[in-house]
Amino acid sequence: MKAKILNLGFGNAVVASRVVAIVSPHSAPMRRLKEHAKDLGKLIDASQGRRTRALVVTDSDHVILSGIQPDTLAQRLAAAVDRE
Repeated sequence: MKAKILNLGFGNAVVASRVVAIVSPHSAPMRRLKEHAKDLGKLIDASQGRRTRALVVTDSDHVILSGIQPDTLAQRLAAAVDRE
């Protein structure tokens, strides 16, 4: 069985089956989620210095920052899951 990979952009990727949610980072609850993950040491910055456009939440409670739009990541995730 081959793992499906979700491309987060700028040379970064995550195993697609570990993704729980892809959300916009602009609401107050998502900002709190980001800060909480940072406090726990579970924040991963994959935005490569660009503006954060999406938060990817994994089943291990890691929060990954991405510079790619959530809609684009959702389409990539759907394509990765469909390739079985």
